[in-house]
Amino acid sequence: MRKILVTLGLLLTMLGSTAAAAAVEKATFAGGCFWCMEAPFDSLNGVISVTVGYTGGSVKKPTYEQVSAGGTGHAEAVQIVYDPTKVTYSRLLEVFWHNIDPTARDRQFCDSGHQYRSGIFYHNMEQQKSAQQSKTALDKSRIFKEAVVTEIVAATEFYPAEEYHQHYYKKNPLRYKYYRSGCGRDKRLKELWGNLAGH
Repeated sequence: MRKILVTLGLLLTMLGSTAAAAAVEKATFAGGCFWCMEAPFDSLNGVISVTVGYTGGSVKKPTYEQVSAGGTGHAEAVQIVYDPTKVTYSRLLEVFWHNIDPTARDRQFCDSGHQYRSGIFYHNMEQQKSAQQSKTALDKSRIFKEAVVTEIVAATEFYPAEEYHQHYYKKNPLRYKYYRSGCGRDKRLKELWGNLAGH
């Protein structure tokens, strides 16, 4: 009898873990330097984890040196694991837009090259629809003189970046602030978004 109860307990635990795993979703965004895209999502209630890495390219397991040199096709990106009952994908999209320059093609602020493009990498059709609707609404709002050029493409393999890049803004706060300032990121975001600008 005890053996049956133990087995039943293990089975229920496994089912609970599977249900918990099924309850979380992923979102992947590229917005230039991935150091600067991590902090805004980290602070959101409902976000479980934010990982910086590379996606959208053709080389398997690329290194930072390979991606930053260009030619692999990857973009520096962040992958977010979140609880959709606490934070919506639409909210994540809002945070994404307010932390990038959506009018810049193949660059973000002082970083230029295809690896620094802005992009939304959707994981399912619902995300694709939401992303496209938000981009269309942004374009129609006419708040920018230029067109919104952020790409919306299906998510492909995401490769986590080297450990020293993870949570860089926490590990190296002074260098991080200097980089943001020196790159003109905060100044440009303020010009684009005013009080809605990310940080």
